[in-house]
Amino acid sequence: MSDESETLHGGCQCGNIRYRARRPVSSGALCHCISCRRASGAPAVAWFTVKIGDLEFEQGQPDEFRSSPPVIRGFCGRCGTPLTYRHGQFPGYIDVTTATLEDPEAMPPSDHIWTSHRLRWMESLDRLPAHPKTRGT
Repeated sequence: MSDESETLHGGCQCGNIRYRARRPVSSGALCHCISCRRASGAPAVAWFTVKIGDLEFEQGQPDEFRSSPPVIRGFCGRCGTPLTYRHGQFPGYIDVTTATLEDPEAMPPSDHIWTSHRLRWMESLDRLPAHPKTRGT
């Protein structure tokens, strides 16, 4: 990974795991599947995809678990941050959680996937009251 202008950097919440990745092979997606929701505890997860050889863990290694027969998910064993997703049907590729990037704005999702699993209330979130920090501020 020689061209730093084409390299993305990120890691887990506690700093135990740090990675760098070449620019993705596909634009990011926001996944609504039940498996992603349960693994993250969030209503959807943003991912970007790189070739396996284009992701390098500079510090630490993620722990892994098989969330379904064809899927292996990577996460920080210390703080629990979800980091990676590998699917058996796409052996040369790995998805990385967009929100773990130092600059998540660099990889905005370009589409939604698994909308058949989307929580109905996700569609109306922009109409909710918004607060710059916490409620009451």
